[in-house]
Amino acid sequence: MYDVIVVGARCAGSPVGMLLARQGHRVLVVDRSSFPSDAVSTHYIHQAGLLKLREWGLLDEIVAAKTPELKKMHYSYRGIHLNGFAAPVDGLDAVYAPRRRVLDEILVNAARRAGAEVLESFTVTDVVAVEGQVVGIRGREGDGPEREFRATVVVGADGFHSTVAKKVGAELYNVRPAAGFIYYSYYSGLDWGLHHKAGLNEQWFGTWPTNDDLSMLAVICSRAQLKEFRQDVENRFHAVFDDVDPDMGAQLRDQGRREEDFKPMRYPDNYYRRPYGPGWALVGDAGYHKDPYTGWGMTDAFLHGELLADRLHQGLAGERPMDEALAEYHKVRDEESAGVYDFTTTLAPLTELPPFFRVTMDAMSKSQEWTDRMLGLIGGVVEDHEIYAPDALERLYDDAGVPQDQRIYDPAG
Repeated sequence: MYDVIVVGARCAGSPVGMLLARQGHRVLVVDRSSFPSDAVSTHYIHQAGLLKLREWGLLDEIVAAKTPELKKMHYSYRGIHLNGFAAPVDGLDAVYAPRRRVLDEILVNAARRAGAEVLESFTVTDVVAVEGQVVGIRGREGDGPEREFRATVVVGADGFHSTVAKKVGAELYNVRPAAGFIYYSYYSGLDWGLHHKAGLNEQWFGTWPTNDDLSMLAVICSRAQLKEFRQDVENRFHAVFDDVDPDMGAQLRDQGRREEDFKPMRYPDNYYRRPYGPGWALVGDAGYHKDPYTGWGMTDAFLHGELLADRLHQGLAGERPMDEALAEYHKVRDEESAGVYDFTTTLAPLTELPPFFRVTMDAMSKSQEWTDRMLGLIGGVVEDHEIYAPDALERLYDDAGVPQDQRIYDPAG
């Protein structure tokens, strides 16, 4: 009998298992994959996520795996350019984009070291419930016989196709349509650094140096372009770079060498799921998913994983009723993620910015101080009010010399 079973051992599940095991709870973490292994992912970890990794004692392992440090960001959206980097936070002055086979193995091993049992290549087929209360899981290790494990709480950290979420009937809410699709691969021969650029034709590309002296290159296009894209992936991929930044498109053709097959990602609609119920909880994409455009999936997995582990500990330790602790997890998760969710779903269609965001981002682009502040907001280390409070907006507009009749103070205006 376990205190907690965590289904999914990647960037949401392993931190939950690790943190609970460090608190002395008996934890089983299962995953259908074995490690190390890759997963479809944007790789990029924002400063807010890196601060958690450092707090958990794991950031040094990311660095030791020869993951390149990134100290400048080139961000552009339809002609507005923000080139700089967020101010250091507690000495953290770089970001990283590790491959998932590097990151996830570090996380899984950390869960093991903390005392969690980890069962790889185990596919969960069902949850076990008694009178409406989830009490365990059922599944198979490889082609082996069906096995059953029991626990006080089952956590679904098994992605947006979550088996746990489906089996418990976790309802969706605040659903917003998905805007696009992604193709990415890994290239040698390029020394571009970190770029995040959206063009005029509902197209975007991103570049991140990653492990093994490779750069991850990704493109996003609107759903309407998917059929055409699939018919000629190589040329359509290159065409996005040509369209958004012709100079970089030419460099890609002349200097870049693709080292792996293209990986597609047609992601589901943006959504929240109710993240708890009798004997179960959800974390990561299982409970909350947004468009990968802003690259916040892994960082939110760390933040919400710690939040969930803390509330589960309170319930397991008898500090408060479990239902009350998980209800607070639900409330805090939704409140803290609302800004990123709104920002992501506003920009993800890659269409013209709403007037408020266009005038404010254009004003920020005229000042290195405000550029770096905005990049800090994107990275989760600057609060919204530091930019969007009325007095802050007034200073921004004054610094950028925005005429009074062009100033907008209400995002809905």
